[in-house]
Amino acid sequence: MNTTRRIARLLIPLVCTAALATVASGARAQAEISGQASVTGSPVPKSISVAQSRLDGAAKDSSNFLHSNGDYTQTRYYPASQINTKNVAKLKPAFVFQTAVLESMETAPIVVDGIMYLTTSYNHVYAIDATTGKEYWHYKHKMGPVTTYCCGPNNRGVAVMGDRLFMGTLDAKLVALDAKSGKLLWETQIADPELGYSETMAPVAVDGMVLIGTNGGEYGIRGFVKAFDANDGKLVWTFNTIPEKGHEGVWAVNDATGRNMLRDIAAEKKQLADKGGDFYKTLGGGVWMAPAVDRQTGTVFFVVGNPSPDLYGAERPGDNLYTDSIVAVDLKTGAYKWHYQYVAHDVWDLDAVSPVILTEARDKAGKMRKVAIHGGKTGHVYVHDRATGELIRFSQAMVPQENMWVLPTKEGARMLPGANGGVEWSPMALNAKHRLVYAANLHQPMTYHVEEAKYPGGKLWLGGAFKVIPGEKQWGRLAAVNVDTGKVAWKFDTEQPLIGGVLATAGDLVFNGEGNGLFRAFDAKTGKKLWEYQCGAGVNAPAVSYMVGGKQYVAVAAGGNTQLDFKRGNSVFVFALP
Repeated sequence: MNTTRRIARLLIPLVCTAALATVASGARAQAEISGQASVTGSPVPKSISVAQSRLDGAAKDSSNFLHSNGDYTQTRYYPASQINTKNVAKLKPAFVFQTAVLESMETAPIVVDGIMYLTTSYNHVYAIDATTGKEYWHYKHKMGPVTTYCCGPNNRGVAVMGDRLFMGTLDAKLVALDAKSGKLLWETQIADPELGYSETMAPVAVDGMVLIGTNGGEYGIRGFVKAFDANDGKLVWTFNTIPEKGHEGVWAVNDATGRNMLRDIAAEKKQLADKGGDFYKTLGGGVWMAPAVDRQTGTVFFVVGNPSPDLYGAERPGDNLYTDSIVAVDLKTGAYKWHYQYVAHDVWDLDAVSPVILTEARDKAGKMRKVAIHGGKTGHVYVHDRATGELIRFSQAMVPQENMWVLPTKEGARMLPGANGGVEWSPMALNAKHRLVYAANLHQPMTYHVEEAKYPGGKLWLGGAFKVIPGEKQWGRLAAVNVDTGKVAWKFDTEQPLIGGVLATAGDLVFNGEGNGLFRAFDAKTGKKLWEYQCGAGVNAPAVSYMVGGKQYVAVAAGGNTQLDFKRGNSVFVFALP
């Protein structure tokens, strides 16, 4: 098959779209992906080797940034304070690295011993000097003839282990590269892109395995998380996010906050009896973002996206497990441990996407417990007992809520939050000292429209549309939430919806970027804005920090965002004190 299908969710003011639109088609799209996989440049001037012990100790390693979200607990907390509230106003660009790809950038670079590895849309990888921006090598993935994906041709970063880098690709492959030279060592096909599968998430490397989930909830895929052998790419285990049996669940009436979701359970049970249970193969449940790993208990935690079709629930009666859920599985085998579903039978596309954070929090009795937390598109931060999945608390709503849970109609029903959130895929950050988790939120008023839609065979399958409302203001909110109480401690509102992610540091700083090009630093305790820099394109990626030669740097990609149509760019900005 010689066609190239590219789908991207465009939710922009005055345009009725969550209906997903085709972009990058024809000659331009073909030019982007044609040709052979290739590496240009020269090897990095040092040996690269990251032992498991270094990956385990990443949370305390101020010299490097070894995971896309900092460490296995995914707190995105950088442990050094050379740049702090007293001097951040002096922050200046150290260098700007321009890539060859002018398109949305959602990458979180990793830094290993002074070498930065960053990715772009269409699966390019660069190795550069993390203090000067000097380019060493540039890898271009050879894309297959079919790529079907939602929300832009993005890539959110690589994982490193030993002397290798690992990346998921838009044509649903996992590739391993030599970290020193960029040479392709192996690639394996994860799933069939013709059926709607693709990869944009940054993988997680642990104990000789590479963990990766899948996109495709808008195309009738069956979601999963898979573990592959890091040496040869062979499959180790699979956890399917849609069980073959039992996906109808318990016929939940209320959401996680106790509100009635207005389901017609009797009608759904009749639909199930008429359909049978064989629709599990097309029930959706993509896993968009990197899993967290509890090294003490050998548990992997991740969140699962929306069911398919997004809005037409009659095709999928029941709770649709494990969509819209947080799930815990065994690291060695992928065996199920527990799950908690936030929204059963979701017909609003309020899927769980922002990565899980592992930390500690007080329960209602004041006892400190090990917890897993997640920022939802509902606008709540959910706090779970890490061992059992018990929901300890949910936070105050960080953004306005309206008409929850009004059902979609043919004419359109208004409900807030809109289908982008709350907290979209943007990773949160945690400062445990202040007991605060920081979340980038969107406010996008929408109407939800439903229409009958049968499975189209790996093509876009929404069963309706979610539409932004012309003339209604859209905005963003950086919110700090106390993990022990669920109270919003402070908030900072922005002119445009926030998408991209947050970094917290031991210098009592919080870094966050905006679609208008501003990259900002805030006081972690009070939310006071302390510094900003105009990067010229949307800063819609999470920042990272590291230290080389005793000097701290902060790096962030500025390439815009397809999903919200923020201004495109091709650069990574790196800042330091003079």
